[in-house]
Amino acid sequence: MRGEQRQHRILALVRESGQSEVSALAELLDVAPETIRRDLTELERRGLVKRTHGGAYPVESAGFETDLAQRETRHVESKRRIAAEAARMIGQAETIFVDEGYTQLLLAQLIPADRPLTVITASLPTAAAFTKNPENTVLLLGGRVRGRTLATVGSWVTQMLSSFVIDVAVMGANGISREFGLTTPDPVVADVKAQAIKSARRCIFAGVHTKFGVSSFARFAEISQLETVITDTGLSVAEAHRYSLLGPTVVRV
Repeated sequence: MRGEQRQHRILALVRESGQSEVSALAELLDVAPETIRRDLTELERRGLVKRTHGGAYPVESAGFETDLAQRETRHVESKRRIAAEAARMIGQAETIFVDEGYTQLLLAQLIPADRPLTVITASLPTAAAFTKNPENTVLLLGGRVRGRTLATVGSWVTQMLSSFVIDVAVMGANGISREFGLTTPDPVVADVKAQAIKSARRCIFAGVHTKFGVSSFARFAEISQLETVITDTGLSVAEAHRYSLLGPTVVRV
């Protein structure tokens, strides 16, 4: 198998499994671990995977994006801790925008149900989860529904968002990097996220450590636009400090 063909196969395997180890790839493709490491280095250089100690995981791009079902099976405990911290940081806000994504969906379970709250979201699952609390007023932004994430996009969504002044936006991203800011594979999704940030007084990013140092296709915000970044302890203290120098408070849970 030629190098280019092997790298194509490695990328397909990493995307299928969500994360792959060098040893497993070497055995499957019947090549030396050093060959797999070189291939992963090249794939990382091209922005297609992110290396880890002993393996790699896929970077979401214009040509590849995980669906909601896949996101519900990865780093679940970390996402729950992050969502709980985001719920705490919402404080006494009366209006919140909750982005699409599984970490943001968990907020519905973790925000105290002791007071009225107006929730604006483009995510169908998130809207449904928040309606379980009768104290919540839920505004679902209307537009075209993306089958992969069950969230709405398009000009109707951004027009609705532009008419609101929102206390807090709890945002997600497919990638967050100090060089390129917050990114996502689809430009129409980026439009929604950018408008949500523009309409919010405060903005919190909530995402697991694997999002960091990753850049996708469409940029929608700079790090400096965030008030707070919440992630797990998989992000090193040193790297968290580097992000904090760009403006936000970085919290590791």
